Amino acid sequence: MPNSSLMSAPAPGSDVRFSGGPGPRFLLTVDTEEEFDWSRPLERGGHSTDTVARLRKFQEFCEGQGVVPIYLIDYPIAISELAADLLRAPLAAGRAEIGVQLHPWVNPPFEEQVTQFNSFAGNLPYELERAKLMSLRDTIERNFGQTPRIYRAGRYGLGPNTAQILREAGIAIDTSVRSRFDYSSHGGPNYATRPLTPWWVDEGRTLMELPLTTLFTGHLRRRAQWLYPRLWRLPQMRSVLARLGMMDRIPLTPEGVTIAEALRGVRQAVAEQLPVIVLSFHSPSLSPGHTPYVRSEDDLDKLYDWWRAVFAELRALGACPSSVADIMGSVELA
Repeated sequence: MPNSSLMSAPAPGSDVRFSGGPGPRFLLTVDTEEEFDWSRPLERGGHSTDTVARLRKFQEFCEGQGVVPIYLIDYPIAISELAADLLRAPLAAGRAEIGVQLHPWVNPPFEEQVTQFNSFAGNLPYELERAKLMSLRDTIERNFGQTPRIYRAGRYGLGPNTAQILREAGIAIDTSVRSRFDYSSHGGPNYATRPLTPWWVDEGRTLMELPLTTLFTGHLRRRAQWLYPRLWRLPQMRSVLARLGMMDRIPLTPEGVTIAEALRGVRQAVAEQLPVIVLSFHSPSLSPGHTPYVRSEDDLDKLYDWWRAVFAELRALGACPSSVADIMGSVELA
C-alpha cells in the first residue's frame, strides 16, 4: 500500500487508474516564475517579472491549440498585479489552471540562509517549509480567486515532510518528481529510478504523484535506467550514444530539446502506454534573454514551433489535452 512519503519509491498497488478512452492524456505545465541569472548563485532580491506580459500571447496560443496551460506560480508572480490581471479571466473560464511552485529563497517567511541546499524546499525544517507553502497558497487564492490543487517544488526539491504539508494545504496532485534525473550532487533528491506513471502517495488516496515525463530512446533504452546514471563522469559518452541512436534521455520540454528529439520522445511515451504525459517549461523562456534556451526572437519562434509540432504529434497518436480538473475527475478510486 502507499507509504505516505514522496521520497520513497511507490509501494505495490499504488498505481493511479483512470476512466475514459484508451488514449493517453497530456498536460502542459508552466513553471511561472521571476527572471534571474541561471549562471549565478541564487539571491533573495533583485529579480524582475518583465516576462509576465508575455503570458498573454502564450495563453492565446494555447487556447488556439485547445490546450489548458497549468501555471505553477511562485511568490513573485503571485503578488504581480499584471499576472493576476492577465490570468484571472482565463482561470475563471477554465481556459487555464493555476498551481503552486515554491521557490523558498524568494518566498516569505525569510528565516533561512540563501544557499544551494536551502533552495530545495524539502531540505527546510517542517515548520518553515509549511509556512512558506501556506503563505504562497493563500496569496494565490487571494489574488487570483482560485484554490490551487497542484504543486511543484522549485528545483524539484521534495523532502520528507512535503507530502504531509501538501495534504494539510489541500493539494491533490504533486508534480515535482522528475523521473530519470538525479539532483543529489547538489543537495537535492534522486529521482533516477522513479516511474513515469502516476501513483498514490498516501493510504487514503488523497495525494497523487504525477511525475514529469522523460523518456529513454534508442537501441539501449531497455538498459538505460541502469546504464545512463553510470555514465555521469563521461558526459561525452552520453552524447556519442545519443548521436548514434543507441541511447538518449529526452525530457519533454522545449528547453534544450530539439523538435526531432521531442517527437521521438512523444512516440516512445505513447508506445510505453503512459496514461498521462507531462510537458513543462519555464515562463521566462517566453521572452528572449532570460533563459539559456531563448536568446533571440528567432529562438522564441522556434519555441512556439516546438509546441505546435509536439501538440500535432500527440494528437496524431491519439493523445488528448487534459487538465487538473480532468485528471481528478477521471480517477478511479475503487
